[in-house]
Amino acid sequence: MKTATNKTHNASMLAVAIPASTILILLVIVSIGAEWIAPYDPLKQSLREALQSPSPAHWLGTDNLGRDVLSRLIFGGRIALISSLEATLIAVVLGVPLGLFIGYRGGWWDWAVMRLVEAVVSIPGIMVAIVIIAILGPGLHRAMIALGILYSTAFLRLARSVVLAEREEVYVKAARVIGASSNRILLRHILPNIAPPLIIQVTLTIGAVLLAEAGLSFVGLGVQPPGASWGTMLNTAATYMALNAFLAVPPGLAIVITVLSVNLLGDVLRDSVGRGIAISVKPTTPTAKFAESTTTSQPKADDILHIQGLQVVVNSKDGSEFPVITDLSFSIKKGETLGLVGESGCGKTITGLSILGLIGTGGRVTHGTINLNNTELTSFSTQQMEQIRGDEVAMVFQDPTTSLNPAFTVGDQIAEVLRVKQGMTKKQAWARAVELIDRVGITRPAERAKAYPHELSGGMAQRIAIARALSCNPKLLIADEPTTALDVTIQQEILDLFRDLQDEFGMAILFVTHDLAVAADICDRVCVMYAGELVEMANVDELFAAPRHPYTAGLLSAMPHASDRKPPLPTIKGTVPVPKLWPTGCRFSERCDYSQKACEQLITLTGTTSQVRCIRANEINMGASI
Repeated sequence: MKTATNKTHNASMLAVAIPASTILILLVIVSIGAEWIAPYDPLKQSLREALQSPSPAHWLGTDNLGRDVLSRLIFGGRIALISSLEATLIAVVLGVPLGLFIGYRGGWWDWAVMRLVEAVVSIPGIMVAIVIIAILGPGLHRAMIALGILYSTAFLRLARSVVLAEREEVYVKAARVIGASSNRILLRHILPNIAPPLIIQVTLTIGAVLLAEAGLSFVGLGVQPPGASWGTMLNTAATYMALNAFLAVPPGLAIVITVLSVNLLGDVLRDSVGRGIAISVKPTTPTAKFAESTTTSQPKADDILHIQGLQVVVNSKDGSEFPVITDLSFSIKKGETLGLVGESGCGKTITGLSILGLIGTGGRVTHGTINLNNTELTSFSTQQMEQIRGDEVAMVFQDPTTSLNPAFTVGDQIAEVLRVKQGMTKKQAWARAVELIDRVGITRPAERAKAYPHELSGGMAQRIAIARALSCNPKLLIADEPTTALDVTIQQEILDLFRDLQDEFGMAILFVTHDLAVAADICDRVCVMYAGELVEMANVDELFAAPRHPYTAGLLSAMPHASDRKPPLPTIKGTVPVPKLWPTGCRFSERCDYSQKACEQLITLTGTTSQVRCIRANEINMGASI
């Protein structure tokens, strides 16, 4: 059924594309060869033959000066072609780069440009064009400059709106993780993916320019007499309508058919190709409530990553700030895998993004340190972080189908990292990309390197994402729930691959997951996060054997294989509170069966090798609930 539907759809596309393309190709051929195709000189006058009806000598008749209508129509097609391409090119060159820039950059650039654009579009377009022509003077090329400036606002707004959406896609974040610069991300990653709407806008603009040029020539602001233009021909026809009404038919039909063909072809191309303002805030001092609970410690010699007292805030819609991570401290040694577990909304992913400096617009680190391989990252500029990403730290995202760019083959995406970060030639980078694809266990690597992401299974795509992350041999790999989208069999293969690659490369891994079974399989130590803070940290065997925090015990008891297999499956009552609604004391107290009055006070982490944030950890046997 699906195949039949596709065939029907393709047939309908061809039914539209073939006649539209034929008409436009014919227009181009006739316009280029107008001197040889036109039967008469379009400017040659013969008053004796004025206003004649169609005849064998003049197939479309003559105008008021006896000029051949067919010849003028042919030369008018050349004017239409030149004017539409000229104005559209000006609009694209002006609008698209500026739209890409302000959409990706944001901030006051976006605000200032958009206010100017809104002022321009609030005025009728033809009035704006007339004002510009009044400044530049009448004439075809001046009129096209005016139209190009006018229609550039449409391209600017389109490019900006698409970039605002595309810049939040995971594949863009993945490009930033590998250290790609903003210019490279815009031109290589985002621009190809906004091609379909731009193609539609180009076709709409060509059609609009054809109509606008005809209108401006009709009122004497475009092509000047005696030049041959479809607009000037309509002007003549309007004057002599009572004597020869047929004069309006040839240029009118030419305009309608050409505009319709352009728009229809644009729709076909679209289907074939188809696949904010940043608010500046002053740094604030963290509140004593969050800062006072942190005890300072220094990274050890074998620590690849050492985070101390981390606090991250984001902006709300009203401009105020609220914390999403507070008092977060942990470290990872070389060759160690640290698990970061908890429910959705606990701050696991934003912890990984904080390390990479990719929190996003409106979010920032306000307190604490992030020490990566003896380098403090919190004070790094954007350019400095681009050097760190990919070389020192890399990230594997949850869904490989979104973290891989759909516009390029997987081999190109790995090779790009090697060319940007390692300075390899295109040939060297491709050969190394094939080696990496082979290393992550994909058969026929040379063939698979030429595949696009949608042509691979979920497991293969995730292996490609891992190969790309490891291409520059980073010291730290952040794996953000890399097995969640995979079935159980493939999940185990990916976990085994992580272990093998860790042994080979000696890297540290921060493994983010909500699945405690996965954490037990691959992690050496586990950090349990709840509502933006660390509530328990211990060696994996110790934590599973004797959890000390009620939240950890609740997570373990809710695991299907940990229950007594009698319904209903144990659950933790309630949900994770949103950051603005965190309780003043223990953030888990509203869901905890062991809470008491003392839990309303600020509770700090206690312990050294293993730590817990619970005042009753030593008096309650949490393991009893598992």
